[in-house]
Amino acid sequence: MLYTKDEQEKLFLGIDGGGSKCKAIIMTADNQILGSGVSGPGNPLHGFEQAKDSIVKASYLALMDAGLTDIPLNTLIAGVGLAGVNLPQQFRQMSAWQHPFKEMFLATDLLVACLGAHQGQDGAVMITGTGSCGFSYVRGQEFIVGAHGFPHGDKGSGGWFGLQAVEQVLLSLDGFKPASELTRMLMDKLECSTGTDIVEAVAGKPAVFYAGLANLVFDVAEQGDALALAIVHEGGAYISKVARRLWQQEPPAMSIIGGLSVRLMPWLDQEIRDRLRAPVSPPEVGSVLFARQQQALLAECAVKVNH
Repeated sequence: MLYTKDEQEKLFLGIDGGGSKCKAIIMTADNQILGSGVSGPGNPLHGFEQAKDSIVKASYLALMDAGLTDIPLNTLIAGVGLAGVNLPQQFRQMSAWQHPFKEMFLATDLLVACLGAHQGQDGAVMITGTGSCGFSYVRGQEFIVGAHGFPHGDKGSGGWFGLQAVEQVLLSLDGFKPASELTRMLMDKLECSTGTDIVEAVAGKPAVFYAGLANLVFDVAEQGDALALAIVHEGGAYISKVARRLWQQEPPAMSIIGGLSVRLMPWLDQEIRDRLRAPVSPPEVGSVLFARQQQALLAECAVKVNH
């Protein structure tokens, strides 16, 4: 695909960087997605160098997917939404990055997820992936529920479900919980035969490791396993509470997104499920929308200064 220099300068890069992966899209000025790419973790809280590398790698993969390998990164206007930059220190560090793009507009993964879900309009989202949180953007005001990080926060997330599975299975092996299919399935997955084996297998593991165990919990819960059902009900009840807290901000619409959202949706309170709307676009599109909004604000400020 051949692009003139003028067309190249109107290409946007959208980035959504989370605890498990970094997604990138190449989008035209008229909203066509030309290509996409996925690389490793993009949360700078878990590794600044890794996050930078993941952003760049995902960008190149998106260009490759679009057949635009001859277009350099320094022609792209990048909207970059990242987990972790809701913390001021991480935001400052990423903002100071000597990035390879023509321009970079940095935002939290929460904001770009909300913008994508509601096509740049006001709304709220619940994010249930490796981590979890609730976020609303109403009349220019941001409101966050959770986003405290693993393991002390992120209840109802993939990381939390996996950690709960390990904790409950260990209690079961000690005789404090009834025998469970979850115990057998988890031990098979981790290739363990004793509680000590499990402790060794999970020692020092990050949230993304535990998130890899989350689907197992839902699989077993759907078979009626009591131990797994207790975990899933607790997680669903918490995310339902997050939704009610967000509704207090009076967003015009709310969506649930993230890698665990499909599995978790049936376990939310019925009244919550009835009010949720399907997201319009993914967070990486929201990153492009954010970049465009910031460009428009800068242009507006420039006009005011010149007059």
